[in-house]
Amino acid sequence: MALTVVILTLNEARHIERALRSIARFADRCVVVDSGSADDTVALARALGAEVLTHPFVNQARQFNWALEQLSSDTDWVFRLDADEVVSDALAAEIAARLPDLPDDVVGLTMPRRIAFLGRPIRHGGLFPVNILRLFRFGQGSSEDRWMDEHITVDGRVEALQGELLDDNLNSLGWWVDKHNRYASREALQILLDERHTAPVTATAAMGAQTAAKRWINRKLYTRLPLGWRAFAYFFYRYLVRGGFRDGYPGLAFHTLQGFWYRFLVDAKLYEARRHMARRDGDLGAASREVLGIETEV
Repeated sequence: MALTVVILTLNEARHIERALRSIARFADRCVVVDSGSADDTVALARALGAEVLTHPFVNQARQFNWALEQLSSDTDWVFRLDADEVVSDALAAEIAARLPDLPDDVVGLTMPRRIAFLGRPIRHGGLFPVNILRLFRFGQGSSEDRWMDEHITVDGRVEALQGELLDDNLNSLGWWVDKHNRYASREALQILLDERHTAPVTATAAMGAQTAAKRWINRKLYTRLPLGWRAFAYFFYRYLVRGGFRDGYPGLAFHTLQGFWYRFLVDAKLYEARRHMARRDGDLGAASREVLGIETEV
């Protein structure tokens, strides 16, 4: 079974070697799609045998779907991996063992993904590991076209793997804050787009049950709570009700920053963008460009 790993990169010299070495046990080919790295990402990837393509970046979904269009027709399976992620030995062995014997109607595989923060895997808070769909038959899956919270969806049956995928970013906390500031702008834009154009409901099987359940809760409960206050409620639930405090200081920092600060920032940007639109006759394009800093075709 020919398996191709796709990795999207921008200045990932700190991570790319680790990611590529973690897939060596099961990957037949790796395609790195770089969007203009100024460090040694490209050279390091090529040195370890990856094929490197370059393409201007708009958002993750479109970059990944472009990458799929570049793959050769003899590809059987595709694995979507972030540069700062590591495939555990257990997951690598499971992929190598199970893939050749899967029934033809199984077109996608989910796997548990855990996040490490300040050097410690987050084990509490009710969120991790999250089962995500990252491995699928070529031609039967793609990424949703979303600015944020995009997921791979497939047309067919999905089964689950047990080995973990670890998201372990080695950059500084300042880098993390800058990244999530950009993420907050994208998420605010996606919320505004969903409000304007009712997003179709993706079938549970197409993206995995846990991911679908999370999105349902977000649409039916979280988004109906008042701006700002819902960030407090979310943090309280994760840190106190679900035991996030059990991860010590890294848990406190993670749930405060990712579960409260980031969610509050999304709401604040959403509030600012809506005020701007109210003054500009509902011009979402202007709000996206002038408030959120994103050029979009609306």
